Amino acid sequence: MATTRRSNSEVESHVDHDHHELLLLPPLCEKIPVKNTLNKAINLTTLLLLISILVYRLLHLSEHGYPWLFAFLSESWVKRDEVPAVDMFVTTADVGLEPPIMTINTVLSLMAVEYPPHKLACYVSDDGCSPIILYSLIHAFQYARIWIPFCKKYGIQVRAPFRYFSNDDAVLPTAQHRGVKGNYNFPQFQREWKNMKEEYGKLKEKIEEVVNGTVPFDCSGEYADFAYAHKNDHSSIIKVIWENKENDPNSLPHLVYVSREKRPATPHHYKAGAMNVLTRVSGVMTNAPFMLNVDCDMFVNNPNVILYAMCSFLGLNPRDSAFVQFPQVFYNELKDDPFGNQMVVSFEIIGRGMAGIQGLVYAGTGCFHRRKVIYNFDLDNADTKAGKELLVDENETTTFGNSKELMESVAKTFTEPVVLYGKNNIDTIISSHHHQDLSTMVRAAHQVARCDYEDGTTWGAKVGWKYGSMTEDVLTGMQIHAMGLKSVSCMPNPPGFMGIVPTSGPTSMTQVKRWVTGLLQILFSRNSPIFATLHSKLQFRQCLIYTWILIWGLRSIPTLCYAILPAYCIITNSSYLPKANEPAMLLFLAQFVIENMETYHSYRKYGQSFIAWWNNLKMAKINATTSLLFGVVISFPLKLLGISEIVFEVTQKESDDKTRSSSTTQGTENSKDKEVVNAGRFTFDDSMLFVPPTTLLFVEVAGLGLSMWEGGRDEVGLGEYLASFWVVMCFWPFVRETHPQRMCADNNYIKAPMRATHMVPSIYVPLLDDSSRDASTTPTITMCQELIPKKWKSTEGISLINSLMKVPHYDLATKKPRGTGNKSRLKNIWKFTWPCHSFLDAEGVLPLPDPKGSKLGSLPK
Repeated sequence: MATTRRSNSEVESHVDHDHHELLLLPPLCEKIPVKNTLNKAINLTTLLLLISILVYRLLHLSEHGYPWLFAFLSESWVKRDEVPAVDMFVTTADVGLEPPIMTINTVLSLMAVEYPPHKLACYVSDDGCSPIILYSLIHAFQYARIWIPFCKKYGIQVRAPFRYFSNDDAVLPTAQHRGVKGNYNFPQFQREWKNMKEEYGKLKEKIEEVVNGTVPFDCSGEYADFAYAHKNDHSSIIKVIWENKENDPNSLPHLVYVSREKRPATPHHYKAGAMNVLTRVSGVMTNAPFMLNVDCDMFVNNPNVILYAMCSFLGLNPRDSAFVQFPQVFYNELKDDPFGNQMVVSFEIIGRGMAGIQGLVYAGTGCFHRRKVIYNFDLDNADTKAGKELLVDENETTTFGNSKELMESVAKTFTEPVVLYGKNNIDTIISSHHHQDLSTMVRAAHQVARCDYEDGTTWGAKVGWKYGSMTEDVLTGMQIHAMGLKSVSCMPNPPGFMGIVPTSGPTSMTQVKRWVTGLLQILFSRNSPIFATLHSKLQFRQCLIYTWILIWGLRSIPTLCYAILPAYCIITNSSYLPKANEPAMLLFLAQFVIENMETYHSYRKYGQSFIAWWNNLKMAKINATTSLLFGVVISFPLKLLGISEIVFEVTQKESDDKTRSSSTTQGTENSKDKEVVNAGRFTFDDSMLFVPPTTLLFVEVAGLGLSMWEGGRDEVGLGEYLASFWVVMCFWPFVRETHPQRMCADNNYIKAPMRATHMVPSIYVPLLDDSSRDASTTPTITMCQELIPKKWKSTEGISLINSLMKVPHYDLATKKPRGTGNKSRLKNIWKFTWPCHSFLDAEGVLPLPDPKGSKLGSLPK
């Protein structure tokens, strides 16, 4: 047998050659700076104009008094062979607000990604402790046995069945799958596609029958643990639905159901607490070095999404890739963004800007994390000796808890080497991921899922998702950045994940109010970004961005003050702007025009329409006087003073399946048409959120009405009138969407804020002559009947007019007017209120008389 030996020079030459080839490998990812000279110039001009306006205000403050002071204060605010293992977390909290069919679609899309299935484990956190979720997952897994092979065989992109089988042409088999994976039997594909759709229909029907209660649900056998469980009072429930025991790369990922223990007397910290339980449970079961978390409404839209994340983790310095955030993209987004909540332009400008500093904020979903970072470990250290010492360190037991199994997994995570593509052997990535029998670890998982496990530990403070805010995502991401680490924004095409966005006014506002309250909790605490910059490693520019985000809600106060100034000045015959012929007016005009044109240009640049720009502009004003204002003035102060606790309000989510099935059940074209007509409508409920903007609108209209009726306002300039008109236009949805001709057939879907309607007299009466006002008098239905047209003499009409006329102009004892002037004043009220007549017909009552026509003649003369 011949033996070949290489000299030292040959070996060195071979090594150099291999090293040279290694250096020639293409990068897995790279950052490219974006030049934006024009935008920088416009922003600089806007800043200079704003400074000029503030200086002008200060120089002339003594000449104009309070209106200019409020204006000054408000204006100051304007401006693939061996790859790392991944544990995937899906969170749901309320089976009523988050349909189970939506959750299982997210799970199916995660389990079907293009990634070795034996390296994946999917954990579903059910914070509502509903047996329906477990029932849905068990049946969904049976469907996954045929669905996942079908997706991988034909290269399906959208692997959430409800989207794949929707009526969208982009996901129909004839439009998408021809030639995706070369030549194949297309008739065979059609047969399989039809079978997949039929099986999914059966799965959906089973789940809907249980959800709707048409089929009784028996809490026995597999579901016996739920028999005496209450949503907020139950023991931990952990079920291994599927385990890939053979570590088979052709099998399916692990699937585990988790419902942590909850007791009324123990804080559970909402989503942050659920994420920490998932981190510990997955730590004792699979302990993957990377973790992905998604909300139950966000499915995988790009099957290569995990590979994209690994390119960032393995291709960048670990300190530059602490977590990888995929931007939120919505599949149910409405045309022209009617509620201003799609944040397309905001991400393109703010998000890409942050990517050049320390990275994008953690958005709470669609994000990959390093387990080491979540454990608050240093990414530069991977000492095996230190890892062994960790197991016997009593301080670390205090940090992570007293679970022996968890401490062993923590030690393995600590000793895990940080691998860079092209610098270390790729095989070492999997060194910390050891296959073990999940069913044997269920007992240990129950221990770390107890509600008292975190007592005396640093979970929520130094380790895991951070507590202390309703927006745990922003707080956790900021703490990671405060460690001196950076994050990565990953934007593949097509988008990695897609979710849903609220499509109604109240739901969107509820979500915004929760965000604002949580952001203020961070701002006014020891977790403030200012402290993180002074005492930690948060960069100054990143601190400015976080501060800008956290003070979002505080802008509501100056916005409201500035919005009410035009009406105040018109009513009191004063001014807060220079006259039209004064040169200083050009400063304000230039600031207004340039700022709006610059934002409009940004919207056009990123493919948004003029209507989308206008919708976002007006919703910024509406949110400032509703959800932002209530978060700043009510929710956060009550929490700060200890008067009440903040309640985590889960956002109502409607799945496509639920919407389509309801339409099919009704079986009429009218119901489908109604869904289309109502999409994006600004709907109302009886929430107090709508009182401030409705009141503001009434005041603005009253001011304009009085100026036209009485005249003689020599101090009021053109600027005040234009500003008042601008405010009315921004709040016009409150008028337009409540017109009776736009009401739905049931007259209940769209309701005007009646609390604000009842405030009409208190707004308009003080604007009239005070000579005949008397607090001891009030109107009667009889007097109202004498002053309204016959067609208004219905129960609803009389009740409405009685509310309108609850003003001190009628003697309650004699039931007669106190003077002839009262009839004239009533007529004035009708004239002042006609622009807002839709507020007065909120319950389907006939509209007010048209002031432009002769119907006003029916009023008393």
